[in-house]
Amino acid sequence: MEFGSDFWGQVFLFFFEYGNSGLFLLALAIGLIVGSWIERRHYRSIIQREQAGVGLPVVSIGKKGETRKAVQEVRLVVGMASISTDFFKRLMGSIISIFGGEIRAYESLVDRARREALLRMREQAKGADLLVNVRVENSNLFISAGQRYAIGSVEVMAYGTAITYEK
Repeated sequence: MEFGSDFWGQVFLFFFEYGNSGLFLLALAIGLIVGSWIERRHYRSIIQREQAGVGLPVVSIGKKGETRKAVQEVRLVVGMASISTDFFKRLMGSIISIFGGEIRAYESLVDRARREALLRMREQAKGADLLVNVRVENSNLFISAGQRYAIGSVEVMAYGTAITYEK
């Protein structure tokens, strides 16, 4: 199908023929296309930034007396990300929650938020030699009224201790 005047003519004919259901299906299709495009673009950005910042070691537990180097600076670094779900994912999640099972649409939402928060924490730790005691917390920010289990967005906070050694 060509995206010319014929395409838009067919869209308008579909809308007028099917009325409100046509508008719903059109909105659903646009939401799916735009939401998928935004998610793919965000994933590409995350992958590029992860590859650029590979040099900083991150560990979850630091041992006492692990190093004999003199420490120049110790500071708390925090990265936060709030990622919202689109209409299509919310609709699919609501349908799946009726029957039970794994909601894969929300997995990408949580994965993007977690990776983004870790990247923002690493960006805040620029110049550090090591990140220790890294922790990740998450929560649902917005739950729709009347929809007990519908997630609107996810907030993830990553925090740790950045250590810079004397040169």
